[in-house]
Amino acid sequence: MQKKGKISRRTFLAGAGGIMVGIGLPGVFVKLTDAEQLALAAETRRDGRPRLPPGQFAVKKIQDMGGSPGTATAGNWSLRIYGEVERPIVLSYRDLLNLEQAQITCDVHCVTGWTLLDSKWSGVRLTTIMEMVKPRKTASFAIFEAAAGYTSNIPLTRISKESVFLAHGLFGEKLPKAHGAPVRILIPDLYFYKSAKWLEGVKFTDRDEPGFWETRGYSNSADPWKEERNH
Repeated sequence: MQKKGKISRRTFLAGAGGIMVGIGLPGVFVKLTDAEQLALAAETRRDGRPRLPPGQFAVKKIQDMGGSPGTATAGNWSLRIYGEVERPIVLSYRDLLNLEQAQITCDVHCVTGWTLLDSKWSGVRLTTIMEMVKPRKTASFAIFEAAAGYTSNIPLTRISKESVFLAHGLFGEKLPKAHGAPVRILIPDLYFYKSAKWLEGVKFTDRDEPGFWETRGYSNSADPWKEERNH
């Protein structure tokens, strides 16, 4: 449950009538009608959970993006994968494109309350990277390191072949800068602050390292269906 004094951006969103958003995919968006919201609320996923998590409202599209992009471009971007692994590596953008590519269509859920429907992403599954670097038995967490010192974290038990991506494309185009280009992590079944933009590193660790928002009062587990918005 949400605690008083937390998630001030979500409080602002409600007061502003659902116009500006400050986390994940910020900007101006188009909300569904009340009838569309009710119809969506009746839908269930293959895993039996409601498609729209509690406390969320669905949006059709994002019209304008915000955020403070990192400085890397496809030409000079690199990704360091290291820590509790047998084969640490550094990948260039071209290296990433030469790996097995995959696509996913998913809903993404911002902690501020909106859910973007049927977003279409392309990239490389994190499990493909894991097969290359061979995490040691001691590895229990993945820490995602991004521009300007931003980090997010998930336990390896939350990583499946289908769901966690190093995304470089969105809706059939290259990932826009404001969405995290050249590459961001995508973890669709957790609140979107876990999906760090402008990715620079993936560190495998034997212990948890709560990320930027997690150390500022946001939930470490971030499950939208349990409304795990804050500690």
